[in-house]
Amino acid sequence: MAFSTDTSNVLFQLAVRFVNQTNRHLFLTGKAGTGKTTFLKYIRDNTFKKLAVVAPTGVAAINAGGVTLHSFFQLPHGSFIPVHQSGWNSNSSFNTPHTLLTNLRLNNDKKRLLQELELLIIDEVSMLRADILDEIDCILRHVRRKQWEPFGGVQMLYIGDLFQLPPVTKSEEWDVLRQYYRSPFFFEAQALQQKPPLYLELKKIYRQHEQEFISVLNNIRNNTTTDEDLNLLHKHYLPGYERAENENYITLTTHNARADTINQQQLNRLPGELIEFRAEVSGDFNERAFPADQLLPLKAGAQIMFIKNDKGESRRFFNGKIATVSRIAGEEIYVRLEGDEHEMLLEKETWQNIRYQYNNEEDKIEEEEVGSFKQYPIRLAWAITIHKSQGLTFEKAIIDAGASFAPGQVYVALSRLTSLSGLVLYSRIHPGSINTDERVLAFTRLEREEDQLAQELQREQEIFLTRSLVLTFDWLKLAEGMQMHFEGYESRQIPDKNTCVLWAKELLDAVLKQQEMADKFTRQLEQLLPRAPEDGYQFLQQRVMAGSAYFLQAMDVMETSIKDHIAAIKVKPKAKKYVSTLQQLLLLPQRKKQQLQQALQIIDGLVKGVKAADLLAQVEENKRSENIQTIAEAESKPVKAQRGESNRISLQLFKEGKDLREIAAIRNLAPSTIEGHLIPFISTGEIDIKDMVAADKLAVILQAVEALNGENITLTPLKEKLGDAFSYTEIKAALSYRDWLQVSKAAD
Repeated sequence: MAFSTDTSNVLFQLAVRFVNQTNRHLFLTGKAGTGKTTFLKYIRDNTFKKLAVVAPTGVAAINAGGVTLHSFFQLPHGSFIPVHQSGWNSNSSFNTPHTLLTNLRLNNDKKRLLQELELLIIDEVSMLRADILDEIDCILRHVRRKQWEPFGGVQMLYIGDLFQLPPVTKSEEWDVLRQYYRSPFFFEAQALQQKPPLYLELKKIYRQHEQEFISVLNNIRNNTTTDEDLNLLHKHYLPGYERAENENYITLTTHNARADTINQQQLNRLPGELIEFRAEVSGDFNERAFPADQLLPLKAGAQIMFIKNDKGESRRFFNGKIATVSRIAGEEIYVRLEGDEHEMLLEKETWQNIRYQYNNEEDKIEEEEVGSFKQYPIRLAWAITIHKSQGLTFEKAIIDAGASFAPGQVYVALSRLTSLSGLVLYSRIHPGSINTDERVLAFTRLEREEDQLAQELQREQEIFLTRSLVLTFDWLKLAEGMQMHFEGYESRQIPDKNTCVLWAKELLDAVLKQQEMADKFTRQLEQLLPRAPEDGYQFLQQRVMAGSAYFLQAMDVMETSIKDHIAAIKVKPKAKKYVSTLQQLLLLPQRKKQQLQQALQIIDGLVKGVKAADLLAQVEENKRSENIQTIAEAESKPVKAQRGESNRISLQLFKEGKDLREIAAIRNLAPSTIEGHLIPFISTGEIDIKDMVAADKLAVILQAVEALNGENITLTPLKEKLGDAFSYTEIKAALSYRDWLQVSKAAD
């Protein structure tokens, strides 16, 4: 079920569009309680990009519903030096690009997963070190064969709050790493210097509602704390405060041992029997990633907190909500929330340990459960460490930090609270303990105003659209798929193997020729794109239509060839597995045809002046429709006419001797639309150029094209050179004929 959002939260909605409608890297941050977790869940449910969610630690990954960075990328132990150095050997605790890639052992499934990945979400990025991010960048560039693009072209979404606790780096490691990084924070990674993420901070606070308290927290974050701020906090300085029995305070302390001692002492003071509830662990689930206590000790009267949000409409509790165990009856635990007279029967929660895999048939990245952890979603909560409190919300808290506040701890501890009225300080806060790292503050200055973000979004949407046109003619995936299929014959045991090998070789050769043409065509599009708006994208449309027509025909030929081969081979014995392989191969031309049709839709919209945002919304709607309609539904329902069929109708009428205006009248369409239907068929050889342009005029147009030097020409200067004696239709037709000539030469 899709996650609902606050539509009045403008920054939230902007961030969604940056993720879904651009390829811009994004750092999404925000103060505690601004909805970062909600944003992550919303994107998971509402994007059509192939994504994976990762986090630096096992617990963070489980809570985010993803996997650890180390397991996803199979990262080796040790730190990473982002330069090639001969002095580092395999026994060193430091990895380099050379040692990393030399020792990288990814099976074909993992490689395919990384190659298909479009969006990588890193949650709790404040804990991620810069060198590990560079390690990820190195792997993605290598596996995706895009050395010139940061992260191999994968869009990166970083989520976290840098004002919380910094990444952990051992002193001996940092002594070496400091030569390459200004700080351990993720934003110092060298990969980000080439393409820094857009900084977007959620502002609307859902946790705190007291403006005075919000102001204090903002000042702590920004290193602008005043004496008035400290005086306000110290009004809650109550050393030695003893909580009353009915006061559900939780103590936030700096060390695990202190928190464990408080919890154990309080539990021992309670009368009654101690009962332990053991978690049910199945499959693969690392102990270090357990999201709750494997052995949960409880007594009636114990103070607990929930470690997960309630599901359903009522939402009785949230992550960090304090409650009291009212009674235990066998395996049943009853709790009472503060201010509620009624008991609530607890239900166990199941956490999944997943792994990602690429589903070729459905062209999507899926989650597969490999292990599970089932336990009551609570823990003892008289005390917790400040570190473990990150992401939680408390109504009442005693902060017991003594003099051991580390940078970031003051902010983390205070920002857990919903209001100042629930605060008790066991020790005073000294100004020196709340200094925010200046490097973090410098990074936050990259933040832009809402109107600037809106303008940036529009630019990035336009770039995303035009880049998608170019990527339509990227033949690498199709060529590699055919290459892998051909190489697979070495190990296949199939009937009439030699005939199959020769068939596959012929198909591979055709695809490799197409790849050469596609590479040339993409280079031409790259040249045309900067000036495409000058003539309203008309010349670009002509080129895209011509290219699409040629390659659509090539895909039709490839699809027919595979289907014919399947029909011939499936009647033979021991061919079932091979036929299944061929059916997977058939998806390659079918998906490329979908891409080409989408490119035609995009360029048509650009020519008509449709805004980039509206075009992208239409693309998303098309994908939504594709996801909803199953294969079974597609077979049982009437199939909607394909876009190319309309062009074919116009072609048939033209071959019957009717001109553009007659066809337009018959079909109740504009002559320019019919022109758009017919001209691409010149580049495929299905319409003779002489039927649309007189031979003497054709010669003049082609001479004018050559005189303009090169392929990067637009209609406007060509029309100006030729004069009124030549129509735009004749010029477009001549250019389409020129495309046919180039294709024919390349094929020879």
